[in-house]
Amino acid sequence: MDNDIYGHVNNVVYYSYFDTAVNGHLLDAGVLDIHAGEVIGLVIETACNYFAPLAFPQTVEAGLRVAHIGASSVRYEVGLFAEGEPLSAAAGHFVHVYVDRATRRPVPLPEPLRQVLLALKVPA
Repeated sequence: MDNDIYGHVNNVVYYSYFDTAVNGHLLDAGVLDIHAGEVIGLVIETACNYFAPLAFPQTVEAGLRVAHIGASSVRYEVGLFAEGEPLSAAAGHFVHVYVDRATRRPVPLPEPLRQVLLALKVPA
């Protein structure tokens, strides 16, 4: 996932960064078990706007917030920054629907997850 032929990180990699930012935060908060959790988040929508290139081995920082919390879904918004830069190189969103791992049917957000999400919620 290094630089592409144009000398910068390819646009599809930014979505991987979004995934890492969201899931890393949930793992660190102890509300996501990627191997055995009964509830998992599936991506149903994602988008990205690009403002400046990023290039390996540049360090990328991510800012994460929650824009909307539904009964079983969450809209995360992510800004990607070159290390120490005040303006984002890219900004996008990521919508997860939380489902039962076995049935893949939507389930209400578990309360511990909801509490972690509320801490990142943007005021309306």
